[in-house]
This record gives sequence, structure tokens and C-alpha cells, in this order.
Amino acid sequence: MTQALEQRIYTPDEYLELELVSETRSEYRNGAIIPTTGDTPDHNELAINFASLLKSALRGKPYRIFATDQRLWVPNRNLYTYPDVMVVEKPLQLQTGRTDTVINPCFIAEVLSKSTQDYDHGEKFSAYRTIDSFREYLLIDQYSIHIEHYVKTAANQWLLSEHDDPNITLSLNAFEAQIEIVTLYENIDIDAV
Repeated sequence: MTQALEQRIYTPDEYLELELVSETRSEYRNGAIIPTTGDTPDHNELAINFASLLKSALRGKPYRIFATDQRLWVPNRNLYTYPDVMVVEKPLQLQTGRTDTVINPCFIAEVLSKSTQDYDHGEKFSAYRTIDSFREYLLIDQYSIHIEHYVKTAANQWLLSEHDDPNITLSLNAFEAQIEIVTLYENIDIDAV
């Protein structure tokens, strides 16, 4: 995810036109088109596990859960991206003039990989924090049982909790859901599970 497609500046409209016909997903960062790399089986499994657990926990509640292929627009950073898992409180809000790009997530989870972990911790999290509706962020390590859980406590204040014990239950604040870490890491090849 580090090399830009050609070294030219694209407009958001040019990016969206290219993305519609592309066989692979790319991120748009302030004029640069960044191809996303293929994910590992464990990365994919963790994203699916987490989305499935959320779907079950939020059944009947006013939320929509998206995994991997749902585009998000972050206007304050001129960023189009595809979070691994995203929860949006109903009603779903779409970017003006678009039917395929959401703008109002309350919760985002990213599964960390070696190539994206610095970006997910830094620039991407900084961009997400500019979204008014966004109030909770989870970073899930795919190489060991380790979860970083950020909760917005006030304007410009975030509380970090870290979890390494597979036997605890993670409490999500944005929508009062409980996730067992051992279940999240099911089928992941980590000795500690």
C-alpha cells in the first residue's frame, strides 16, 4: 500500500471513475491513488470473524455493519478508504451524489498487517478522528493476540485500552456490544489461542 499509481495528482472524480472499473481496490489520499495489497488468510478471517460477531451482537439494533469492500469518504483529509470493518448508525448517510460511499461511521476496526500497521495507527486514525460521528476504533493484531481499543471520551480526547488475554470479553462502548476475544481469534494460527 505504499506506492502511488503513477506519480500524478488525480481529482476525486477521476479516482471514483477508475475505481468503478478496477478489478482491485485502491485508496485515494489527497490526489494520490494507492493500490491496496492482498490480505493474508488470517487478516481476512479476523475481519470476517469480527464482522460476524458484530452482526450477531447488533441484530435488531439501529446499525449497519460493513466489511472490507465498503468505501468511506473522509472529506477533511481528502481520503477515500476501505476500513476492514465499519459500523454506521442508521440512517445511513452517503456522500452527496454517490450511492456507494458512506460518511457517518461511529465505529471502525482495522486488522493490522506489517505493511499497514504504521498507517493504521497514525495518519489513518488521525483522518478518522475528523469524522464527527466516529467515536470508537479497534486495531486487531493478526500475528499475536493483541487488541488496541480507542474510545472517544470528549472532544479531542481518546482513551486507549490494550488487551492480550484471549479469555476476556471486550466491551464496545459505541453500541454496547460484548465480543469474546477467543472467539474473535477463532481459526487464527496463534499458539496462545
